[in-house]
Amino acid sequence: MTNAAHHALPPLHLERVAFDDPRAVALRDAMDAEMTVRYHRDVVEPAAVVEARNAALTVQPSNVLGTVLVVADDVDGGTPVGHALVQDRDGEWEVKRVIVADGQRGRGIGRLLMAEVESIAREGGARRLVLQTGDRQPDAVALYEKIGFTRIPTYEPYVTTIPQSICFEKPIA
Repeated sequence: MTNAAHHALPPLHLERVAFDDPRAVALRDAMDAEMTVRYHRDVVEPAAVVEARNAALTVQPSNVLGTVLVVADDVDGGTPVGHALVQDRDGEWEVKRVIVADGQRGRGIGRLLMAEVESIAREGGARRLVLQTGDRQPDAVALYEKIGFTRIPTYEPYVTTIPQSICFEKPIA
């Protein structure tokens, strides 16, 4: 066995799952932990600010239009390595909770997730997708720009709650 074959990564597949799929919940929890470290470590903020931001970032299950996982076909029977969802935000198709598991980045998983979210939006008749990300996520910004998203003005509820947001749109053909 060659060294390259020995270290080959397992193949990946997409799954559309329920919002409350335990694997999806686990990846969202991992994202929350990572974003807390990235944005809020050693920061004390007024409770009202934290509450407003958390409300803006909360996904209401009833608004979810689709949830996607990327799963690695490994010896464990399939390990979830990526997550994204699309929700209805005031009539807009908004991409939320895009995460690629630590140690899995750079494999094209983000592109797979975003392509599947676009498919869901297209199937649902969306005219465009919108999304919000943060100024401390240059990797996410780079991905969105590479796959055809363009920056738009920050939209509510992020203008008031997370003014450093970077927002994007992508028309759906």
